[in-house]
Amino acid sequence: MQQKSLRRSNRDRSDATRTAILDAARDLFVVRGYADTATPDVVAAAGLTRGALYHHFEDKKALFRAVVEREARQVAAAIEQSGETNLSTRDALISGAAAYFDAMATPGRVRLLLLDGPAVLGASEAATIDAAHARRTLEEGLTAAMAPRHIDNAVLTATAILLSAAFDRAAVEIERGAARGVYLEAITDLIDRLIAT
Repeated sequence: MQQKSLRRSNRDRSDATRTAILDAARDLFVVRGYADTATPDVVAAAGLTRGALYHHFEDKKALFRAVVEREARQVAAAIEQSGETNLSTRDALISGAAAYFDAMATPGRVRLLLLDGPAVLGASEAATIDAAHARRTLEEGLTAAMAPRHIDNAVLTATAILLSAAFDRAAVEIERGAARGVYLEAITDLIDRLIAT
């Protein structure tokens, strides 16, 4: 029993260390950008050692990727939690769009996911992260909203990629001060045209 408790305690400490590193790195990546953030700055901000950082992350790029993945998971979770269970599939998509805009309003998130993410990790790796998170929820929503029509998987993926690009561009514009309501209305119109039978 004590050994199990000790393992859990070690795992808890390890998880807390990892979280502290990710939190410190996120703050620095948002304020300074990837290029101007050094790993010694991250460990100093986290109050840890370089050994602790390198125990959890191979290098600065792996740390950045972990920060981006965590942000992407949080956006997907916000979208998934946004819809009431009794919404129509169309209304669930619109609710998900609003949740996406809300989630992307978290300070620094546009920079991490839409600007620095693709620049640092490469477009392909950034797209892979998106496909596993926010784009996955979009594909699921489109499939449900377009039923009973059968949409070829390749066409569905292409549609989700194009619509996802519209969402991302809207998030960038909203962060720059554009009216969120205008973009939500435009996205709603796009979704309505896509799912119309």
